[in-house]
Amino acid sequence: MSHDNVTSIQTHYFVTGATGFLGTHLLERLLARPGHIHLLVRNPNSEACQELFERYKNQQPRIHLYKGDITLAKLGLSEADLETLNALNIEFFHLAAIYDIEASWEIQQAVNVDGTRNALDGAVAMGAQRFHHVSSIAVAGLYKGEFGEDMLDEAGTLDNAYLQTKHDSEKLVRQESRIPCRIYRPGMVIGHSKTGEITKVDGPYFLFHSIRKLRDSVPEWMPLIGIEGGRLNLVPVDYVVDVMDYIAHKEGFDGKTFHITDPNPRRLGELINLFADIARAPKMSMRIDGNNFNPLITMFAKSITKTPAFQNFVEMLLKDLNIPRETLGFLDYATQFNRTNTDTALEGSGIRLKTLEEYARVIWSYWEQNLDTERLAPENLIQQVNGKVILITGASSGIGKATALQLAESDATLVLVARNLEALEGVASEIRDRGGKAAVYSADLTSDEDTLRLTEQVIKEHGGVDILVNNAGRSIRRGIEHSYDRLHDFQRTMEINYFGALRLILAFLPGMVERGGGQVINISSIAVLAGNPRFSAYTASKSALDSFTRAASSEYADKGVKFTTINMPLVKTPMIAPTKLYDYVPTLTPEQAADLLIKAIIQKPTRIATRLGIFSQMMYDLLPNVSRLLMNTGYNMFPDSAASNGNNNEGVQHKPTPEQKFLVNMLKGVNW
Repeated sequence: MSHDNVTSIQTHYFVTGATGFLGTHLLERLLARPGHIHLLVRNPNSEACQELFERYKNQQPRIHLYKGDITLAKLGLSEADLETLNALNIEFFHLAAIYDIEASWEIQQAVNVDGTRNALDGAVAMGAQRFHHVSSIAVAGLYKGEFGEDMLDEAGTLDNAYLQTKHDSEKLVRQESRIPCRIYRPGMVIGHSKTGEITKVDGPYFLFHSIRKLRDSVPEWMPLIGIEGGRLNLVPVDYVVDVMDYIAHKEGFDGKTFHITDPNPRRLGELINLFADIARAPKMSMRIDGNNFNPLITMFAKSITKTPAFQNFVEMLLKDLNIPRETLGFLDYATQFNRTNTDTALEGSGIRLKTLEEYARVIWSYWEQNLDTERLAPENLIQQVNGKVILITGASSGIGKATALQLAESDATLVLVARNLEALEGVASEIRDRGGKAAVYSADLTSDEDTLRLTEQVIKEHGGVDILVNNAGRSIRRGIEHSYDRLHDFQRTMEINYFGALRLILAFLPGMVERGGGQVINISSIAVLAGNPRFSAYTASKSALDSFTRAASSEYADKGVKFTTINMPLVKTPMIAPTKLYDYVPTLTPEQAADLLIKAIIQKPTRIATRLGIFSQMMYDLLPNVSRLLMNTGYNMFPDSAASNGNNNEGVQHKPTPEQKFLVNMLKGVNW
């Protein structure tokens, strides 16, 4: 914490919250001016401080660290430090605050309100020339109408800690500041308009997860119905610090407040459609404005939303979409912000707020590459499975083996189950070679006795299972007309695909509930959604498992146990090897299928399905005759195998015709 080579001849800046997102960028502007920067930090050796020094390594001699804490009187600065600072020409910038709508009242009160009081006292103690307070448009609460820069007490509803404490902290500055002050109220600060840089998911970024889920689930051209919503005031961080830096150094604006906002904010529906277009996700072709509803309808809707059942539904939906409940109050945000002081101060500055269309693409790209949990799968996977017991059936080959190998480098204990003990030992050996932990169990999951032995042994030796992956299964490709005397085909597929999975679920569920959480992942098929012909036995068994899973996920929603169904497209595994036709059609590799399982473990969605699978189901629901005609065309285009007709010698396997190739490429992943 060297304070050498500091002179009072030039301007000196004292900054709280400099290691935060806004502070880091403001520091860049201040370093572009002559003078020295004095930073309040709790731990000079912290990672955040080291990153700041690395970012501005060419300016290190001008950056001076002072150990302190805004929650302490006079910022916890020593008398020696205050004496040093008192000899300087200090411009005090107070940015330190909790910018988190989910943080507790106690923390936000201590930092936002008490911290501001300590900052005011500290500024006086060091003889600062001016106090620059970074407030927020949050001080307006949920005010309806235009909120002026001189307004504060007129604020609307302040129904959460963030809104209330930001309001109270600004009120302190207005009433108790003993030196000239300037107050800056930024809108919702988003990433840099040139780089997209942002440090955490907040504000409008909560929408991005939902947009990505839509993109992964629904065809881009599918029209959606949504809400119009209120106007969200977004401003990029570089614009905010440009305005603050410029106004802070301009004479004649002491005692004023400045709205650093977008004069033309976008409606929520517009924002969603803009980013959906960039993400290549479906857009809301019809947006409903709740303000246009009949008052009686609005009153009825409000009464419905207050019921416990609806509240539970909302809680589960928000959790699935990673959206904090506190954000719901901003969906119909009605506040507009007058910026007369700001426009007057910026006149002739050349500072321009870009339109969102100019930089929305870099905002999305930065989030997708740096903050999207799906892209950060390796890091998130380790966090999700460390110390967990994961049981995978059908682990000797195919999807089960590929999934086990992807989990090998985690700290999870992998319980591998299949009938072929020798093959299982080979997989376990590969896992151990990669530093993983594996235990193998040979079992026939169609047997009550064998499955009971397995589950009792696993519970005894591992204490139960945290994540159960029901992957083992079998498939039969045979038209119904060739199955009149083959009831056993339906029985044996049901025995492993449905009852085999069910035996394990029922055995391990009690332990999951007792431990307060767990996950069941069931490998289903795209055939369930598409209704593929020739797979009636297979589809029926998987449909039964899907139906059970849907019911179970509802019953256990409040017990911490998650259920995920993966409607897997066609995968190149030993299970499909007997059907030589599949040598010529598009399939997933086992490794690609395992990626979907990893996604299920990280994100814990209710269902994972391809766009084609979801579209096929919608097609059947909306246009059943068209769907049946399409499937019947495929049924007649692809013949039954010779074995299905009772001929075990299939003879020469012909390559697909051009018509067959066209259909399988148009409906990739569908079983024919």
